[in-house]
Amino acid sequence: MSGAAARKHLLIGLTGGIGSGKSTVAALFEKLGARIIDTDALSRQLTRPGGGAIAAIRAAFGSAYLDVGGALDRNKMRALIFADPSEKKRLEAILHPAILAHAQQLAASATDAPYTLVVIPLLFETGNYRTWLDRTLTVDCAEAAQVARTMQRSGLDQAGVQAIMAQQTARAQRLALSDDVIRNDGDLAALTGQVAQLHGRYKAIAGGSD
Repeated sequence: MSGAAARKHLLIGLTGGIGSGKSTVAALFEKLGARIIDTDALSRQLTRPGGGAIAAIRAAFGSAYLDVGGALDRNKMRALIFADPSEKKRLEAILHPAILAHAQQLAASATDAPYTLVVIPLLFETGNYRTWLDRTLTVDCAEAAQVARTMQRSGLDQAGVQAIMAQQTARAQRLALSDDVIRNDGDLAALTGQVAQLHGRYKAIAGGSD
């Protein structure tokens, strides 16, 4: 691909719906030697006390949306953006450009990894990343599994999880937009096998050797 050829380093965006298993898949790729950039982690850095986005969030939403320590109050903000989608767009206008800039800076740094996997939960929702990436990879599973996994780890009820899913790109559309798909409906061995197969393919695309 032209982007990879010019940069001589392959960039792959990893996405998937809530509860699909993105973190597990990223960890498996990392064990095989891929470099991982986690945009959720970058978002948390920007919204922690003294983080790069805190001043803009305070100016846009007021101090009421910061917790006592000065970090973004995620629960309060979540309630606001579910009640008013325009507020979600205001928050994204602050966070997404900053996250992308930080991710690009990290991706441009030297690495011995054959390729970089950028974990972007809202890859298709934002549209900011797609011209930068060389490929997109979606972790997919049945929607019932998404709900069950998210309820187990987050404490949200079924309605709460489904409300989040309703704001994400529809499963069929996400699959149609993806270059590659990993199915996460089986056991860890099946998942590991799919990751290993794609790792070999990505190394070949990047010009690496096995």
